[in-house]
Amino acid sequence: MSEPILELKDIYKNFGEQEVLKGISLTVEKGEFITLLGSSGCGKTTTLRIIAGLEMPDAGSVLLKGENVTACVPNKRDVNTIFQNYALFPHMNVEENVGYGLKLEHKPKKEIRRAVAEALEIVQLSGFEKRRVTELSGGQKQRIAIARAIVKKPHVLLLDEPLGALDLQLRRQMQLELKRLQKQLGVTFIYITHDQEEALNMSDRIAVMKDGRFEQIGTPEEIYDRPDSAYVAQFVGNSNILQGIFEKTEEGSAVIRLSEETVKVKLSGQERAKLVPGAQVKIAVRSENICFEEEGCNKMPAKVLEKSFAGGMLRMELMKKDGSHIVATRHGINCKLKEGEWIRIGFCPENAVLVR
Repeated sequence: MSEPILELKDIYKNFGEQEVLKGISLTVEKGEFITLLGSSGCGKTTTLRIIAGLEMPDAGSVLLKGENVTACVPNKRDVNTIFQNYALFPHMNVEENVGYGLKLEHKPKKEIRRAVAEALEIVQLSGFEKRRVTELSGGQKQRIAIARAIVKKPHVLLLDEPLGALDLQLRRQMQLELKRLQKQLGVTFIYITHDQEEALNMSDRIAVMKDGRFEQIGTPEEIYDRPDSAYVAQFVGNSNILQGIFEKTEEGSAVIRLSEETVKVKLSGQERAKLVPGAQVKIAVRSENICFEEEGCNKMPAKVLEKSFAGGMLRMELMKKDGSHIVATRHGINCKLKEGEWIRIGFCPENAVLVR
């Protein structure tokens, strides 16, 4: 394996009495697109600022290409940052904005013009050199911020919610554009967002953060299909969390007693080794994996409480006999089920997962 381009080792950070980061560790490979995903206040921006050198950790170390840069100032680290507001200079034109970092390094004017032209070509804005920043659209400003960041060819590019100020349609368009640019450049991207759709669409790996710790680090498929905890299951996508008692293992599945019925959940070998009869467990089932009167599924009686529609998606809120609620979703709006009707719902054992 190649040497990691970035390593965080046991990073702790306090602001006064508030413990913001609680011993986080992360290894990032060269050319990887990794996203720090979490709600406001989870510590993702502080993590990014520590990587950039804008904050110092109270304990732990930051290694860049194997070199300890924990005590290095920002301009001595081979990283660049793109902020949500882009931080472009309004009194400068596009060429001056993109070439500003090279100018500070006293590079020859001819070299700066060539590097700026190459960067603008990469972000598909050739010919915009003399445009004023105030004349640009939101998407164009975002591309200029990227061009300014990549013109110095950093090893690592840090992106602090750079799409947050864009409208929904442009944000989705720029997700594809950023991923294309990242693959074209081969630069390591560390991206932070609270938007699960962005994280799932763009990342090679996702690090889900909660209360200053990493809840789970994995590929988008692992995070979505095999969440480690109830928090990850509910934060990324829409999951129902069912609580029960583990009874036994049967044909590779866990037999779990809920309040009113017994269900089965497919197990991995590692999970089987940890389970003890009588232990309390939690099951996560995605709302789209709740089935109705289908063969091969666990069966549970439930009452249809409410039906609603959004963007071609049908959402149904159901209530089990014990009073607990379950949400089921389906594409399309055709549904013969009526509010107040009792039906049998369930889930296939392979579509459920045990979580912390």
